[in-house]
Amino acid sequence: MSWGTELWDQFDNLEKHTQWGIDVLEKYIKFVKERTEIELSYAKQLRNLSKKYQPKKNSKEEEEYRYTSTRAFLATLNEMNDYAGQHEVISENMTSLITGELTRYVQELKQERKSHFHDGRKAQQHIETCWKQLEASKRRFERDCKEADRAQQYFEKMDADINVTKADVEKARQQAQLRHQMAEDSKAEYSSTLQKFNSEQHDHYYTHIPNIFQKIQEMEERRIVRIGESMKTFAEVDRQVIPIIGKCLDEITKAAESIDHKNDSQLVIEAFKSGFEPPGDIDFEDFTQPMKRTVSESSLSNSRGDGKSEPKFGGKSKGKLWPFIKKNKLMSLLTSPHQPPPPPPASASPSAVPNGPQSPKQQKEPLSHRFNEFMTSKPKIHCFRSLKRGLSLKLGAGPEDFSNLPPEQRRKKLQQKVDELNKDIQKEMDQRDALTKMKDVYIKNPQMGDAASVDHRLAELGQNIEKLRLEVQKFEGWLAEVEGRLPLRTDQARRQSGLYEAQNTAAVNSCAQDRESPDGSYTEEQSQETEMKVPATDFDDEFDDEEPLPTIGTCKALYTFEGQNEGTISVAEGEMLYVIEEDKGDGWTRIRRNEDEEGYVPTSYVEVYLDKNAKDVYKSLQKISE
Repeated sequence: MSWGTELWDQFDNLEKHTQWGIDVLEKYIKFVKERTEIELSYAKQLRNLSKKYQPKKNSKEEEEYRYTSTRAFLATLNEMNDYAGQHEVISENMTSLITGELTRYVQELKQERKSHFHDGRKAQQHIETCWKQLEASKRRFERDCKEADRAQQYFEKMDADINVTKADVEKARQQAQLRHQMAEDSKAEYSSTLQKFNSEQHDHYYTHIPNIFQKIQEMEERRIVRIGESMKTFAEVDRQVIPIIGKCLDEITKAAESIDHKNDSQLVIEAFKSGFEPPGDIDFEDFTQPMKRTVSESSLSNSRGDGKSEPKFGGKSKGKLWPFIKKNKLMSLLTSPHQPPPPPPASASPSAVPNGPQSPKQQKEPLSHRFNEFMTSKPKIHCFRSLKRGLSLKLGAGPEDFSNLPPEQRRKKLQQKVDELNKDIQKEMDQRDALTKMKDVYIKNPQMGDAASVDHRLAELGQNIEKLRLEVQKFEGWLAEVEGRLPLRTDQARRQSGLYEAQNTAAVNSCAQDRESPDGSYTEEQSQETEMKVPATDFDDEFDDEEPLPTIGTCKALYTFEGQNEGTISVAEGEMLYVIEEDKGDGWTRIRRNEDEEGYVPTSYVEVYLDKNAKDVYKSLQKISE
């Protein structure tokens, strides 16, 4: 089966068919190219998807990936990233093995086809030229034969005419012979041209054209084989990545199987466990009897003015009232002045009032009235330390020793801080060792560098290491305190979760909201079966952990004031003191003598000099807290 013998007369159709074959090949190249673009786009979308859900560094999301379920999800995201990489491999292999190769092959194919059909057209032009020569020789022979026949007839006519001279007859005879000779020459030329044409035609249709068509057939068959091989490569490129994609899917399955619900539950406990004991039962309070502020065994505190000693706040009680109310509110009821301040003495001389003005005794009122007033009063922020703590909580800041956290969480934070500091120490020590070795090399080989040039850096590293070690010791001390290796504060073992909640979540609003007379202690009449005792250390610790209030100005005592009631402070006439809280409209100003002595004095007894900058800061903090 050969195109040269079977299709010897189909030159034009073969030319069209081979052009169609090249168009098919180019169409397949375009198809593969679009497939590679789809693979790249798919891989890019997969990578973007994986990146979108990756945990952000130094964020809360990163902490959530300690759970097995979230770690499995993270493994899935990583495997999807590898999965996308395999689609990129598919695109790259198809581009290099199919698109690139076929594009070069199409260019070569076009050149080869052009050459073959050029040879075919050249052979056709040659045979056409031979045919034209044959036709010209034939027409010349035909013309010469006709001319010779006419010359013969003219000679015979002249020879038969008796009136024609002998010379004319001879001339006609010679002309006839010449024409016959020319006809014979044309005949010989025509015969030779015909033989030559037949030979050329035979070679054309049985040699030249078959050879050219055979080459075209081989070219077309190679094109068909090549496109088939490309299709196999197309499938093989996909098949090569299937094992790796299978491994990605196996890893996703393995990650899913690694999810441990029990472990995640334990991690939740470790993350949020406070270490506090649940609060005890609340004792029954009998409100059927009239409750008045009288000195009794059931009172929480007694007025100093009555000469009674205060009951000790201690001992373990099954039920505590204070975990369920705002701590600073309770402290305000216990310690802050509530009654109007005394008027200044009529005489400016301190001798006019030998003992100084005294706060008038406030009539005791039922506990239920005080409790209702306590629960319904509008918050008035005058506890600057609690305001400061609340502001720090709003801004996300906290004490260095993490004392604002529950014991268990504090222990974890301290341990984490110790580990970080130890890593920093190790880094600094590695740098110091490297510089020490460099210095030894410089000492042995001075041409390599100056050994003194690293001394400054070594000194800095030594100082850094020493600072970090001091930090480690500090945090390890706090950690030891939490873990029980050092003596704990008396109240830490008895802290309740209710107090912790009040301290952290409502620190700003839990400032003292109502003022009470210095002698108006918070007392309550209790039943014989139940005795409620509030540990004083629980309240003291709240303020021990806080920084002292900043001063907002100074004041000068105009009169002597004997602060005999709880929450007040004694001052002498002419004494200079620090103002730490302005008068809130109740006639009392909070002052400080030193770090350990502070309290309230009547505003009319002192002349206040406020610092403008400190006052502005104080008011700004008040607005923020409101």
